[in-house]
Amino acid sequence: MPCLLLQIVGVPLVASLAMLLVRPRRDRWPAWVAIAAVAYTTLLLVSAGLRISTGETIGERYPIGPQFSFDLVADGLSLPVGLIINLICLALALYSIHYVDHRIELIYGKIDDITHGIYYRRFFLLYLYFPTGFMGVCFATNLLSVYFFMELLTIIPLYFIMAQFGYSDFITRYKVALMCLYWGVAGATLFLIGIIWSYTQTGSFEIHHLSRLAGNPWTLWIAGVILIGLATKLAIVPLHVWMPWVHAEHPTCIAGLLAIYANIAVYVAMRVLILPLRSDILPLSLPLMVAALATMTYGALLTLAQSDAKRFCACSTISQISYSVFGVAVMTAEGLQGGMFYFLSHILGKAILFSTAGILVFQLETRNLKEMGGLWSRMPLTATLWFSAALILSALPPTGGFVGKWILFAGAFKGYSTNSWALLLIVAAILSTLLTLVYTFLTGIRIFFGTLKPGKANRTVTDPPLTMSWPLLLLAGVALLMGLYPEPILGLFGPAIGSF
Repeated sequence: MPCLLLQIVGVPLVASLAMLLVRPRRDRWPAWVAIAAVAYTTLLLVSAGLRISTGETIGERYPIGPQFSFDLVADGLSLPVGLIINLICLALALYSIHYVDHRIELIYGKIDDITHGIYYRRFFLLYLYFPTGFMGVCFATNLLSVYFFMELLTIIPLYFIMAQFGYSDFITRYKVALMCLYWGVAGATLFLIGIIWSYTQTGSFEIHHLSRLAGNPWTLWIAGVILIGLATKLAIVPLHVWMPWVHAEHPTCIAGLLAIYANIAVYVAMRVLILPLRSDILPLSLPLMVAALATMTYGALLTLAQSDAKRFCACSTISQISYSVFGVAVMTAEGLQGGMFYFLSHILGKAILFSTAGILVFQLETRNLKEMGGLWSRMPLTATLWFSAALILSALPPTGGFVGKWILFAGAFKGYSTNSWALLLIVAAILSTLLTLVYTFLTGIRIFFGTLKPGKANRTVTDPPLTMSWPLLLLAGVALLMGLYPEPILGLFGPAIGSF
């Protein structure tokens, strides 16, 4: 198929722009256009994956000027990442069909059909920038292209969706949207400074030319600037302050994508720094492991203190991202594979957990966890989704989370078997996983077991429409499949990551 990767990146953007050509009305055609576009690119990704599984690397080059071209490459590392992300985008687009109607009614009240259609179309028009941005980050080979796609995600959809469809009152929504914008731009700007600095040393913005920095006295400083920029997006302590606000106040169907937006910085760090410059940046390994351990512990304790359903999920993201950071920071082949595998498992689990919290808010009209209880008999499917996410995020078998953490911690022990301080860090990181087990399952038990809270017993509380629940069950099935049969993804990761 011609222009395979370009279609994967560009079709959602084309579909988004095409929505502007149709007169808005009160129906759900924008949702189905978005779903069709992402479903099509998912099929293209599956097709590309079949080719890459045979050992092929797919590359496409599109000259833009005499000195610049837009190049895309799919290999054993970028393809699995792109495929899982696109599946989540597809599932959350389905989830959004009813959810966006609900948000528009809550925020804007009774409005005429044309105005409702404008808001509904606007949401899905902006939504399609996410798969375009994510796929661009996955497959672009040029550092400026990666920067552009990260900024595309920050400036356009995150700001406007938060401002117009987020929670809280009008003023608060715009304040949080600006917070999201400022922190996103700050991180991206530091990333830009780092890649421009690298250009002054290598004469190229191509990722595969970064190996020219090997042995350069400025390499560690350049890597440090880039890593601080990425750490801002990863919400590493103390650069985490934006996450509870932004992640909690976004529409629930976008919160799962925001988790991807934060997590994908792990992939960028590995692609841009660790794979080409591992020997030169090895001194940063232990400091990164310490930062990851501090963040996973602090994030877990912060989560335990939450009584707001959305802030609960937001704070847990701070903790969960850091397990991938920890694995990648080890800088062994196993650590990198485990960190990336857990990254994929985490974004699946977080999309399910956040969306399930959204279902609870959608059906119960409250975010307060203390007002929930005894919901198992009324919402059995929702309860199943919550505990599925808890299994994935707690890294219990047979989910992909277990496989990811097993491999990354095995890689950590292998890489630091003779360093007693590092071994203490690794043991502490393993023990911190118990906190995830406590806050996910304990909260689930409080929500779904016991007696119905006063005010809820006499209400008609049921599971949501199937378009909200079944896509999440699909994601849970993918996470389970990754745990039972991890070889296809690990088999792709192995040659792409190599050995150190």
